[in-house]
Amino acid sequence: MVLQILRWFGLAVALWCATLLVPGIRINGGAWSYLWVALLFGVINAVIGGILKVLTFPITFLTLGLFIFVVNAMMLSLTARWSSALDVSDFWSALFACLVISAVTTVVNALTQKSRR
Repeated sequence: MVLQILRWFGLAVALWCATLLVPGIRINGGAWSYLWVALLFGVINAVIGGILKVLTFPITFLTLGLFIFVVNAMMLSLTARWSSALDVSDFWSALFACLVISAVTTVVNALTQKSRR
């Protein structure tokens, strides 16, 4: 349970980094807005993104896994559509934000795995 909460906070930090580094991504509000968007993005990515990742496995295989970033960008855009706290200007902003989010969450997950051992 504690590990899931740490990952949730890590996703909120990743979203914060994406808003700093990628023009076209903006979260309206304070820390609670980042946590809300992280929760919503996590749920959408787990449910709908999971289904899309299974359906797009052949193209993901052919692109050596790079198509996953396109699926994640679509999930980020869907999160922006369902939340008034997140603004995504276009697909390219969502794609670059997903690259930043993936990098930061990879570091967070590696740190939480090391602390668990």
